Amino acid sequence: MTKIISPPFATKKSLWERVYVLEILRGLFITIGHLLSNMGGLGKGRVGMTWQYPETPKPIDNMWKGEHRLMLREDGRPRCVACQCCATACPAVCIEIVGADYGVAGVEKYPAVFNIDILQCVFCGMCVEACPCDAIRMDSQKFVGAVYEGPSRILDIDYLLNNHPEHKSKVSERIY
Repeated sequence: MTKIISPPFATKKSLWERVYVLEILRGLFITIGHLLSNMGGLGKGRVGMTWQYPETPKPIDNMWKGEHRLMLREDGRPRCVACQCCATACPAVCIEIVGADYGVAGVEKYPAVFNIDILQCVFCGMCVEACPCDAIRMDSQKFVGAVYEGPSRILDIDYLLNNHPEHKSKVSERIY
C-alpha cells in the first residue's frame, strides 16, 4: 500500500491566497509610489534624473578618463621627451610618436609628431601610467563623440596640446 506524504509547507491555501490579489495590489502600490516620486519630486532627492544633454550636460566624475592631452612646461614647450614609453605600453597600438632633436647639446628631444587614433584607443590609461615625465593625461573631461569619418578622430600634437579643460594654451608661441 502506497501512502503519499505531503511536505509540511504544502497546506491548503484559501481562494484569496491562490489568486494572489494581495500581492498584485502591493506591487501596484509600489509601482505607483515610484511613479509619483519620480514625477512630482516626492522621492528622496531624485528630481531631474533625465539630463537635457546638449543644453545641460551631465556632470562628469573626476576619476572618469576623457580625451588625452599633453602637458606643457613653464616655458611653453611640451613636457613629452619622445621616449616611446606610452606607445610601448599601449595595448591597442594607437599612439604614434616621432621624436626630433632641438639641436642643442644637453637638451631633451621633443615630439615632432604625436598622433593618437581615438577609434582604436580603449581608454585603459596605460599610456598615462607609463609616462615617466607626466606628459600625457586623460583628465580633459571631454566625451569622445561619434563621427562619420575615421581620419577626423586622429588627434595630432596641436590638438593634444590645446585640449586643456582649465585654460587654452597658445601653440603658436611654442619654441622648438
